[in-house]
Amino acid sequence: MIDLDDTDRKLLRALSQDATQSAGALGRRFGLSQPAAWRRIRRMQEAGIIAGRRLVLNKEALGFGVTVFLGVKLATKGRVSLEDFERAISAIPEVQTVEHVLGLYDYRLRVVARDLADFERVLRRRIMTLPGVGNVEANVLLSEERRPGPIG
Repeated sequence: MIDLDDTDRKLLRALSQDATQSAGALGRRFGLSQPAAWRRIRRMQEAGIIAGRRLVLNKEALGFGVTVFLGVKLATKGRVSLEDFERAISAIPEVQTVEHVLGLYDYRLRVVARDLADFERVLRRRIMTLPGVGNVEANVLLSEERRPGPIG
């Protein structure tokens, strides 16, 4: 792990809000030259602090107006392997994230759908038919606020 100074943290906060910003623009914003900003960013990438950059799609603009979080408890009878379940659930395009968790459920899924009727179709025809699926609990997302989280 590398030591991060205040400028490194400012760069990380700025990139977490908009990863498309250039090193030149970030340098001007924080009183650095373009090469100095680029070297700092590169150092944090090489250290694994910056693990990648992602494209964030607007689900609503693409026609997916409903997001549902599912808690999935695998059935104990005819126990299916975790790898088999993860492979099968990951093949469903509407499932955006698959998280293996500790608690009441074995998995937490983030599922998008065009509307509630479309979600019901995905749930009944794709998710509930997978081998090993036991109890399922659905929570419909009403609103979301994304926060970058702590930065050192």
